[in-house]
Amino acid sequence: MSANRKLTMAQAIAEGIAQEMTRDPKVFVMGEDIGAYGGIFGATTGLLEKFGKDRIMDTPISETAFIGTATGAAAAGLRPIVELMFVDFFGVCMDQIYNHLAKNTYMAGGNIKLPVVLTTAIGGGYNDAAQHSQCLYGTFAHMPGIKVVVPSNAYDAKGLMTQAIRDDNPVMFMYHKGIMGLPWMAYFEGSTNEVPEESYTIPFGQAKVVREGRDLTIVSISQMVQKAVMAAAELAREGIDAEVLDLRTLVPLDRQAVLKSVRKTGRLLVADEDYLGFGLSGEISAIVAENLDSVLLKAPIRRLAVPNVPIPYSRPLEQFVIPQVAGIVQAAQGLMNSHVAEGAHA
Repeated sequence: MSANRKLTMAQAIAEGIAQEMTRDPKVFVMGEDIGAYGGIFGATTGLLEKFGKDRIMDTPISETAFIGTATGAAAAGLRPIVELMFVDFFGVCMDQIYNHLAKNTYMAGGNIKLPVVLTTAIGGGYNDAAQHSQCLYGTFAHMPGIKVVVPSNAYDAKGLMTQAIRDDNPVMFMYHKGIMGLPWMAYFEGSTNEVPEESYTIPFGQAKVVREGRDLTIVSISQMVQKAVMAAAELAREGIDAEVLDLRTLVPLDRQAVLKSVRKTGRLLVADEDYLGFGLSGEISAIVAENLDSVLLKAPIRRLAVPNVPIPYSRPLEQFVIPQVAGIVQAAQGLMNSHVAEGAHA
């Protein structure tokens, strides 16, 4: 292992895929612009040169066709990685994703395995408007049959990708464009970190405490984790000690990690870039409300997420609807003030 070797998330994902392709000849990659271009967000850079066109296959613009092909190839014993360029395009191929990829193992009584890794780009923040800026991981986590993986940094991305490729179930691997480390796009530096050269896995369903704290818990995922860490640093200057929990996977979900943290702090803020309604923020809030005695909560649960509107093209409007560091700080301050007010009233 090289000392202090840092990779971007894009580099880490590509390295993880390459190592698994070297280890297992049944692994191959297909999708739009994943060959010579290396994927528009860099997740397959350099793979065509290493493995050739038989295993790195550029496809026509037909998501239904190539995701259906990946499902069939997996049923026949291969291990495809297939890229849906933007998660927003899921509507074109939802029948293949949800009625075939997600359900066929169950409908076949477990007699077939579908080890497909479906990678896709999520998130806004760079003015790509309503059809290219959503997260939608809550949509896929809501529907049974697919594991949902959403890393926040390069180290996790490589380990989770390796785990995903080795899993015998279909896995949605969702990477936020704003933390891939692309030279043509502003990104959060915290997502680029030290990554071992050797292969390793990170088990699904194990959240990570990114920052220890005692006053409140901030639960998040993907790029929002980086924003939460920055917000926690600002809060610390005010004497507020925030714990930041990175879920890392939504399916399976580490419910116990959430409960353990909130038991300690007594306050919960869920910071999310998916939509507020019927999503991750509501699920996490419900888990805490249903499993913790109300006397343990020092303040009402707070949720910070995208309101139920299309992501605007206008930069000021986009920045307004997507939670930012300042918004997380303000929401955390509100939680702490709620506690103070209740204590004063008592």
